[in-house]
Amino acid sequence: MRTKQLGKLGPEVPVICLGAWPLGGGMGELPDQQVIDTVHAALDCGVTFIDTAEGYRTSESVLGKALAGKRDKVFLATKLSGDHSLEHMNEAVENSLRALGTDYIDLYQLHGPKPEYHIAGTMAGLLRLKEQGKIRHIGVSNFSAEQHAEALQHGHLDSSQPMYSMLVRTAEEKVLPFCQENGVGVIVHSPLAKGLLTGKYGPDHTFPEGDERNWMAGFQGERFAGALSVADELKAWAESQGNSLYELAIAWTLANSAVTSCIAGAKTPEQARQNAAAADWVLTQDALQELDQIQGDFRVLNLHR
Repeated sequence: MRTKQLGKLGPEVPVICLGAWPLGGGMGELPDQQVIDTVHAALDCGVTFIDTAEGYRTSESVLGKALAGKRDKVFLATKLSGDHSLEHMNEAVENSLRALGTDYIDLYQLHGPKPEYHIAGTMAGLLRLKEQGKIRHIGVSNFSAEQHAEALQHGHLDSSQPMYSMLVRTAEEKVLPFCQENGVGVIVHSPLAKGLLTGKYGPDHTFPEGDERNWMAGFQGERFAGALSVADELKAWAESQGNSLYELAIAWTLANSAVTSCIAGAKTPEQARQNAAAADWVLTQDALQELDQIQGDFRVLNLHR
């Protein structure tokens, strides 16, 4: 598994990160043993970077079971999903440590901006947790370039986690250039656009009860149909190269020099192995130009609304 340094001060991490949202039931409930087998399959492939969050349902607790006896092999990231009060932050860290079965978190991230809390106080709280040894690196998720700049006034950021995929490319405008210029590692999430770039779904597909995609705008009506049409063309191109659309979607994000690692979710051991295999495909500039021509101007600017 290829690795890259996380920002200018962070460690080397695999270019594929196992996203644990599906493992906690975010895309349908899973048996604990299936989750454990999926995590172990990822580790066996060299995917030793795992990303979860306080708000990922049962994800942290089931990861704690899966990582029993294997904690020292993993770079473990989680997020503060609730409010940014110091009281909640301290409580959330303790809850995450307990659920994950560890005494430190490698990367602790703000799950999203909370303008009602001044970033100076939030960063001070994170730096205090770092001094206490409870967290080792600090990151943010879903921040604008301006919000990154404000946070950096109050302390070092090791990473940023924007949404980024072939269909959702807003991060290219400001966030990716800002992070690259300021030495902030980039861990992109949703490279498969929540499944739009898997090639598995048709316009009449019905998602299981409890699946977040049932109420996401990107999976409704004309937007859904348009995305699937582009995905079909991209799938044909990928297969002409001897690969899958799934692998293309991941390899494409890694072709951007600003990207450190790509978060790829998995619900089965086979999916975890497929994620890892995508890291072996390095797209050329000619290939990237061909893909841009196929996609044209089509973008899903926001999956959620």
